[in-house]
Amino acid sequence: MEQRARGGWRGGLSAIFRGVDTARRLVFNLIFLVLLVVLVSLALGDKGPQVPDKGALVISPVGNLVEQLSGDPVQRAVDKLTGNETPETLMLDLVDGIRAAKDDERIQVLVLDLDNLGGAGLTKLQVLRQELQAFKASGKPIIATADNYTRNSYYLASLADEVYLHTMGLAVLEGYGRYRTYHKEGIDRLGLDWNIFKVGTYKSAVEPYMRDGMSEAAMEANQEWMGDLWTSYVADVAAARGLTQDQIEAYTEDVVRLMAEADGDTARLALDAGLVDTLAHRDEVRSRLIELVGEDDESHSFHQVGLAAYLEALGEERPSRQQEDGDGTVALVVARGTILNGSQPPGTIGGDSTASLIRQARHDEDVKAIVLRVDSGGGSAFASEIIRRELALARDEGKKVVVSMGTVAASGGYWISTSSDEIWASPNTITGSIGIFGMLPTYQKPLAKYLGTRVDGVGTNWMAGALRADREIDPRLAEIFQMGIERGYEEFLARVSEARNMSRDDVDAIAQGRVWSGADAYDLGLVDQLGDLDQAIASAIQLAGMETAKVVTMEKELEWGDRMMLEMTSRAAVWLAPHMSRPATSLADELFAMVEEQRQMLSRFDDPNGAYAHCLCEVE
Repeated sequence: MEQRARGGWRGGLSAIFRGVDTARRLVFNLIFLVLLVVLVSLALGDKGPQVPDKGALVISPVGNLVEQLSGDPVQRAVDKLTGNETPETLMLDLVDGIRAAKDDERIQVLVLDLDNLGGAGLTKLQVLRQELQAFKASGKPIIATADNYTRNSYYLASLADEVYLHTMGLAVLEGYGRYRTYHKEGIDRLGLDWNIFKVGTYKSAVEPYMRDGMSEAAMEANQEWMGDLWTSYVADVAAARGLTQDQIEAYTEDVVRLMAEADGDTARLALDAGLVDTLAHRDEVRSRLIELVGEDDESHSFHQVGLAAYLEALGEERPSRQQEDGDGTVALVVARGTILNGSQPPGTIGGDSTASLIRQARHDEDVKAIVLRVDSGGGSAFASEIIRRELALARDEGKKVVVSMGTVAASGGYWISTSSDEIWASPNTITGSIGIFGMLPTYQKPLAKYLGTRVDGVGTNWMAGALRADREIDPRLAEIFQMGIERGYEEFLARVSEARNMSRDDVDAIAQGRVWSGADAYDLGLVDQLGDLDQAIASAIQLAGMETAKVVTMEKELEWGDRMMLEMTSRAAVWLAPHMSRPATSLADELFAMVEEQRQMLSRFDDPNGAYAHCLCEVE
């Protein structure tokens, strides 16, 4: 009786604590909600974003250009409100803004403020290039300005009618490179056993853990596809600026001599080379824009509206939302990021969550076709198969499946593309990398050497405790792993062989983990067509026997409370945006970010079978 009473007393106390914790969270949520309401009220009191009758649309992309923002939408909105958001810019926002401004009589000038643009795949830049060219065709000018230009930001700037560079700035057209940190010597010094299992001569994703430098095979393959990207980049920039490709190449290759001729003046170097039109201080650029659209009496700057405010003002008039009901629906599923198991937030591809979106489209009678937009270097082979299987079921039920490859659709990104009626890629898509690897590091040696710690024990069979990281790997286990990896590679070849109507040996000859450009992949038969997302969607509509169709992006549906929170935080963030500044990034921040990137990469190796189809083929 006494023991039962103690248990009841403890259970009651636990219930009280749970109640207090729930109340605490509720109070904090209510306080947060009240603050949001106040902010939104202030924003509404300001009548929301206003577009001047005659002004400039200022596009200032921040961070990486992405086709899907990372993270939970509600948390992302809160982070934006507090200034803690991941620096990313959604491609759809840029495309919508440029397209709408082209036909908007209120927008007289498009300003590209490019100082904060980060990573951007060439395929994404080329999509924006098309939109900017269409804007220029309307007769409205594009003004580009930056304190400094990088390879990515200059690509966009080159399309402007007037390109401004700060008098102390520089334009660096660094080529495409793939440089990685190699850990073999460090692993040996620590005494780690980094057991590696792979198939594919060119499957270089694991090389940093087994070599001190890039292999000749990897160098050969990387140089080829990066060379394709650089050739396209130089051709596009030269055409935009009215220069020859040799002049652009000379700017990068003969920069020491050109710099000497410019007396060490980096800004003049860019001017003399014809990359920019005018060297100017910020106030001088501002004065030029005042000439074009007039001066605002309050800010004493030019009449302008930022991209976020402009899109907020457009509301349902955004180009991407202007769709009429057609003969059916095309479901667009975005697969961006590393392929992981389970349910994952946007910005990563979850085997379960992405398959769930496909399944939702499969069961929708109005959906006649599914377009899978892939922007991924791969990840878990198991999760890749879960997604591929769901697409196969959709095809079995009569849905047309078209894959549109973005910047990267390699390894696992190619695996999930195999169950499709058609594959589209950009000429500069990074694809292929058909190969498999696995890793199982153990650290029993440094434990013994530095801590004097050893592991010993018994088990009912040799498999007991065989997967412990503090024990040397059993040769039999290593053999099992290698056989499993080889089996995974054969399954990969079989998927591609069936999908592309090629023999196993023919696929193997162009597989072996080798990365290809989209143009080469087309020549090799790995993709069907070269083109962008719009063309892939148009093809899906045609394949499904429709003349017109409504395109719906498949996303996880938010609960009512989350939708309300998202709406309020988004509105408040737009209102606060002009009053917030982005902190500068220091060298130390970049160093820690590199270390954190490595940690996150290793933490995402979660395949239940230890088999990974990942190319790790990002470029710099």
